[in-house]
Amino acid sequence: MKKIALSIFVCQLLLAACQGKKDPEVVIYLIGDSTVADYSDNYDEGKDYMKTRFPITGWGQVFPVLFEDQTSLLNGKVQADNFRIVNKARGGRSTRTFFQEGRWRKVYDSLWTGDLVLMQFGHNDAAEHKPLRYVNIEGYKEFLRLYVSQTRLKEAIPILLTPVARNYPWENSHLQNVHGEYPAAAKEVAAEMNVLLIDLNQLSMNAFSEKGETFVSEKYFMNLPAGKYEAYPEGKNDNTHFQPEGAKVVAQLVYEALQNLQP
Repeated sequence: MKKIALSIFVCQLLLAACQGKKDPEVVIYLIGDSTVADYSDNYDEGKDYMKTRFPITGWGQVFPVLFEDQTSLLNGKVQADNFRIVNKARGGRSTRTFFQEGRWRKVYDSLWTGDLVLMQFGHNDAAEHKPLRYVNIEGYKEFLRLYVSQTRLKEAIPILLTPVARNYPWENSHLQNVHGEYPAAAKEVAAEMNVLLIDLNQLSMNAFSEKGETFVSEKYFMNLPAGKYEAYPEGKNDNTHFQPEGAKVVAQLVYEALQNLQP
């Protein structure tokens, strides 16, 4: 009787797997740099975000609101009653420094089967003039491989993202790639390891180009006039980091891509 009961139980498990199991909660971890980070969530401990940082906004900061009523991702292959976003991205981090500082270890230790890990690096890896964070192309690929492999060890789902576009250079009214070989390197790792990929570099270049350089510069990126924001009394000229409107556009691009990826 015990063998019969066990066989029935195994068949039930297989049937559930074939039909697509709906989990109570799936956690989506975000790892990456300042363009992903959540500045409002005690990023600068003890400081008032609205007074010291606003309007700078990482796309991961506005990502959770998109999942309030979401019950499936990856073309219906991942289903849950609730998707919870855990944003571990941090400004100035490359694939190497994120690992060396123990930030990845904290994510790894928290992973459960079926969780997702979205990985967007490249901005700081490419900073040759900043040797403490710089990682060459081969090193960048190797750390991505490490994150992918260890995510899979926990039976979680790795998803690679190419680095989001900066607001330069513009040619013939179209934003160009400023990240050199790093987007292609992420694509190569994705192909090599059969990893899901969101080409956020291309998606964001296209989306920004549709709006035009003037609009994007004023509304999406941190190009601020003097006297408008308490945190930047002298204004700001920053074509890497986002204002809330720019962050929302990028978050939407990632969200829509997650809907349509084919595991």
